[in-house]
Amino acid sequence: MLRALLPRVPYIDAEAILDSALAGHLRHLPPSIAVWQATTSHIRHQHTDYDSLLDEGYDRDAARFFVIDDMNMVLETWGSGRRVEEKDDELSSG
Repeated sequence: MLRALLPRVPYIDAEAILDSALAGHLRHLPPSIAVWQATTSHIRHQHTDYDSLLDEGYDRDAARFFVIDDMNMVLETWGSGRRVEEKDDELSSG
């Protein structure tokens, strides 16, 4: 399922995303939802300035707003046809 969503995801990122998708807080969700939420959370924390923005005092919603474009660039690089939208991101974990 992950390779269908992200055909060019690097192995190290794929491994972390799958581990997160199988974790307790996501494991009760349908696999497609768990993988998407694990993907967006992983990208947000590992491939954007999200955590730095939080450290600088931005609230969660503002920090998420500022990293959506960066998240979508990663998704595009990894070959995903799906993108994060502001309204969707409010529901994502992490």
